Amino acid sequence: MIETYKIEGDGYHPFLIRDGWQVAQLNYQEEQHINNIKKLDVHLQTDEVFVLTKGNSVLIAAKIEEGEPVFELELMEQHKVYNIPQDMWHNIAMEKGSEVIIIEKSNTHISDFEFFELSEEKQIELKEKVEVLMNSVNCLEKK
Repeated sequence: MIETYKIEGDGYHPFLIRDGWQVAQLNYQEEQHINNIKKLDVHLQTDEVFVLTKGNSVLIAAKIEEGEPVFELELMEQHKVYNIPQDMWHNIAMEKGSEVIIIEKSNTHISDFEFFELSEEKQIELKEKVEVLMNSVNCLEKK
């Protein structure tokens, strides 16, 4: 009667897909390390909900103004619910060992995404902003 799931392995894993919605788990993968984030994505048919369950992550949102992304970043707190609205460019920077639960429409990972490639300048800007946030949490954890 009760279904249980334990998701292991790096990357994105949809594991509970029902009647138009799904739950997935994103486990740290090299692509999510701040040194490797080279693009943003957007979903045109769904909001996307994120819940950090382990580790440290920074949720990245952006509006494209005059062809350039303007970033808003949030250092995620474990077990707090974050929503990226439909049509909002986004990504997530993760430290090794981090895990995030994602709730979204069931076709999102198959067909509802577009990408925006970041220029080298924007990659550097994003990296610097994420590192400030990650360093602040790492300093707190060491105290």
